[in-house]
Amino acid sequence: MKVLALYDYPPSPAGLATQGDLLCRGLRELGVDVHAAHFESPQEKEWYYRWFEPDVVVGIGFWGHSPHLVLHPIRCGMRPVPWFVADGYVAAYQDILNSLPLILVTSNWVRDTYIRDGINADIIEVLPVGCDTGAFMPRDRNDPKVLAIREALGVADDQIMILTVGGDATSKGAQEVMQALALIDQEAPDWKYVCKVWPQPRTMSQNMEDLQLAHHLGIDKNVVYTSNIVSRNFMPYLLAACDIYAAPSRLEGFGMIQVEANACGKPVIAIDAMAFLDTMVHGETALLAGVAQEIKISETVLGRDHGFDEPRRITLPFLRTADYRASVPDIAEHLLRLMRDPALRQSMGEAGRKRVVELFDYRYVAKRFVDLISARLDIH
Repeated sequence: MKVLALYDYPPSPAGLATQGDLLCRGLRELGVDVHAAHFESPQEKEWYYRWFEPDVVVGIGFWGHSPHLVLHPIRCGMRPVPWFVADGYVAAYQDILNSLPLILVTSNWVRDTYIRDGINADIIEVLPVGCDTGAFMPRDRNDPKVLAIREALGVADDQIMILTVGGDATSKGAQEVMQALALIDQEAPDWKYVCKVWPQPRTMSQNMEDLQLAHHLGIDKNVVYTSNIVSRNFMPYLLAACDIYAAPSRLEGFGMIQVEANACGKPVIAIDAMAFLDTMVHGETALLAGVAQEIKISETVLGRDHGFDEPRRITLPFLRTADYRASVPDIAEHLLRLMRDPALRQSMGEAGRKRVVELFDYRYVAKRFVDLISARLDIH
């Protein structure tokens, strides 16, 4: 089997690039002949098409990337298999996507989203995102690399460190977490809430809004926002430095960092919806807050990133959920329970680690990919 993988290559620390890179790594370890190219580079892609002659071209992205991941390979006589996440609404390319023999998606929730928006259920298979369980693993609290992170963030040795990581923190549920922390502040052990975000103009303005909320709630002295470019080498130690990973995301097609936190032996607080129904087990590896609200929309504006030449306002045929809000009282209850019980944090972290190794290790994902391609496309 010869595979060409299209994603953000060479890989940045971002989720989609990591998803593609770990698939390539797993395939190589299985003995599959695999190469990678940047998904937006026609010249490089065509170079591989000519000399490598791949059996399948797997593209990692969302449906808006279809011109790069699906249309371009088809025009060049290749066989594309997209591996998609979702962004809430599939607004274009239904005909071309329905002509494919196989589409991979990252969770059952993403699968349901594509089916809802007109993609044939028979061609969609769920393939989870892989996790490097050799890098993301439990580490000793006194590891110098772990201690250095806590010290740099101003987290004392006797404080409970709660962590949220994302391009921005709000979309990962940070505002709901802060509201929950304000509810339990007087009852909880000493704590520090750290939000690690990616530096970009949108995030800067969102950070200010979040910090204003923390000030309004009276917890700003215990909230730390850090905005730095970091590599994947740093992330396992950042996760190891926390005691609880809390990210009840408003929209999540897989939840890579939640899975990585479990792999590091950390209990997770998430929301009882979307991909977390696949990746987390309530009461065993995570505590899932109920859904307090679904934000529904009747129209949306789509632009070039979604396959339209100019921004276009789309009226939806029926109300669609744009994102979710987790129950703040539930988050507060879950946080307090974990903060007060070190043994529970340890047991849930151990269960989480075991489940990730069994179901989401990148080698398992690569083997599952090979099995699906062999079964659905008769390529060996």
